[in-house]
Amino acid sequence: ARKRMWLGENDEGGFSNQPLGKGHRLIICHAGSAKTGFIPEAKLVFRAIKSNDADYHTDMNSKRYLEWFSDFLNLLEEPSIIIIDNASYHSVQVERIPSSSSRKICIQEWLTKNNIPFQASDIKEELLEKVKASRPTKIYIIDQLAYERGHEVIRLPPYHCHYNPIELIWAQIKGEVAAKNSTFKIADVESLLLKAIDNITKENWIKCVEHAERLQEMDLQKAILRESDTQLVINLEDDSDTDESEEEDCL
Repeated sequence: ARKRMWLGENDEGGFSNQPLGKGHRLIICHAGSAKTGFIPEAKLVFRAIKSNDADYHTDMNSKRYLEWFSDFLNLLEEPSIIIIDNASYHSVQVERIPSSSSRKICIQEWLTKNNIPFQASDIKEELLEKVKASRPTKIYIIDQLAYERGHEVIRLPPYHCHYNPIELIWAQIKGEVAAKNSTFKIADVESLLLKAIDNITKENWIKCVEHAERLQEMDLQKAILRESDTQLVINLEDDSDTDESEEEDCL
């Protein structure tokens, strides 16, 4: 990783020895839409405790997120669709479905609880096959909480964060902070961050939502074309087989 970066304008300046990607970190949790812009009361900004930990999930965990999410739901004035990704702290299940990492006794307990018969002699792989055959549905805590309050959670497909307009909003915020950051002090960065968030307008949200919707529509049309092409090939092959069969019958 780079250890220095160029400071200055018009090719005048020098190198800063400020390490990149190290030091204190700020964690942000927020929500907004094209209709409302950012919801001011939903803003959560705090400093990470483990500043040298590259994985911020140690600070933004499921317990803290659930507390924020519950408060956030109270701010919604009408039934809403909530778009989120599949981060681990979003995806805590009401009842964890056994997996290959589960202990054998835990799998047996789950099968018993769900009235699924098994033999005491069954090995772990056989037990997991019974779990799979029952087709259990994953129910996430925050999804259920939202549903109980009249809302719906929709999760992005894996590796499709570009469908979420807030990713473009974050890019705009981070770009503004980076452009104005000259001291690299956490207090100054936090101040810049809060101002950058306040500078995001409803119009910014509208443009980002429209862009995300265009991307989704483009991908949908590509998928339809691929499916159409596949069906066309299959239909042509079927017609050919039918014609040959009819000709043979005539002979």
